[in-house]
Amino acid sequence: MLGTIVNTGTILAGSIIGSIFRKGIKKEYQGALFNAMGLAAAGLGINAVVQNMPKSTCPVLFIISLALGSLLGTILDLDSGFQNLSSRFASSKLGEGLSTGILLYCIGTLSILGPIQSALNGDNTYLFTNAALDFVTSTVLAATYGIGMAIAAGVLFLWQGSIYLCALLLGNFMSDAMMTEISIIGGFLIASSGISILGIKDCKTLNMLPSLVIPLIWFGITSLI
Repeated sequence: MLGTIVNTGTILAGSIIGSIFRKGIKKEYQGALFNAMGLAAAGLGINAVVQNMPKSTCPVLFIISLALGSLLGTILDLDSGFQNLSSRFASSKLGEGLSTGILLYCIGTLSILGPIQSALNGDNTYLFTNAALDFVTSTVLAATYGIGMAIAAGVLFLWQGSIYLCALLLGNFMSDAMMTEISIIGGFLIASSGISILGIKDCKTLNMLPSLVIPLIWFGITSLI
């Protein structure tokens, strides 16, 4: 869990530093940061899709996952629930920032594979690398949305901690093929978040989160057949 603890700490540190600088940033400069984060999120998402798509052993699984997951998330109305919850504590912009930050921190290849490598091989290289990237990202996000972005650090800790424990318990069940499919879907979610920040279209990315569960169910069923 050392890598996860370090990763969580860098997000907290970045959030504090970014929120300090935010006080001196003019509104037009904050707008520039919004655009930068939107483009960065879209680019990271597209990169994740392009890198992992050729490795996919189930070319249509991500389409089915996105369709079913988005439908389930819309029925549950996850996006509105999250926005309403965050608006009780701060501005609606913070809710947008948290949803983006959580996706960027948690649904990347390093954040998913890192805890697995740590649990199975005792190797924290992925997590330390992810921590360095998240420090920069959290600083920029906090400079844009404020100190409330530190909440995302707790979400990351629970996310990576859960993956770490699952890897210890499930071992070989979490195959490379499964991680590839999850990374593809995660890439689409991150790109969707970037599109929303840029104001091109409100994709309600949080409603798509159940899509990440579909590959787990698929590989679970196929392993039993």
